[in-house]
Amino acid sequence: MSNADTAPAVSLAGVAITFALAGGKTYQAVRDADLAVRAGEFVSIVGPTGCGKSTLLNAAAGLLVPSAGTVGIFGKPLPGLNARAGYLFQADALMPWKTARDNVAVALEPKRVARAEALRRADEWLARVGLKTFVNSYPHMMSGGQRKRVALAQMLIRNPEILLMDEPFGPLDAMTRQIMGNLLLDLWAQDRKAVMFVTHDLEEAIALSDRVVVMSAGPAATIIGDFKVGLARPRDTSEIRLDPEFHRIHKEIWARLRVEVQKAYAFGEAG
Repeated sequence: MSNADTAPAVSLAGVAITFALAGGKTYQAVRDADLAVRAGEFVSIVGPTGCGKSTLLNAAAGLLVPSAGTVGIFGKPLPGLNARAGYLFQADALMPWKTARDNVAVALEPKRVARAEALRRADEWLARVGLKTFVNSYPHMMSGGQRKRVALAQMLIRNPEILLMDEPFGPLDAMTRQIMGNLLLDLWAQDRKAVMFVTHDLEEAIALSDRVVVMSAGPAATIIGDFKVGLARPRDTSEIRLDPEFHRIHKEIWARLRVEVQKAYAFGEAG
């Protein structure tokens, strides 16, 4: 078995990220971060606002180069943009002048897929995310949840091996978030890609994940907790929250996370 077969899908080793500020000053967002996400594993990252969760995700995407440490993708150093990953942002990245079908199909243009084939695949993916009757709709004609489904199809049509998701359901109402969570789990269960999922919602993190990683308050945030979620799959993101084991896990993680949230609040007040 080769190293690529056994290596984590994403590995962060001693990663530090420092930003340059005006006047020659610097801000260290992340320090000494170690994290490994195995192929097929769903890992959520939680932490106080401003702790560097998205920064770690951007390092895994190749959008940021660490000031120290290394980023590995399936056992090999990441040389630039992570071509093996799909990235779903919190904000909509849909083109308002394109229909749902065209917004999804455009993701295949870099692969030089013929337009007719790209449109066929786009229709298939829109059906898979429950938008079969909305293929000709424009973004302004759809709800927030429907637009998020289009964005999900746009990411998955490329068949990435790693899914990087930054608060993807943040702008949605609580009920729609649960529906989207179940849709994501259904799609993920079909081929079990590696997932790094950033969220502020601890309940969402537990309901979706195999592991929940906790980051400390910034600046110079780092990973301070790594909790296994042993809840049975398949899961319903609303029903699983009634499970006594869910509450036990939530209590255990929140005991660690609460301290960091309080630190972040105190730092903001002092600032």
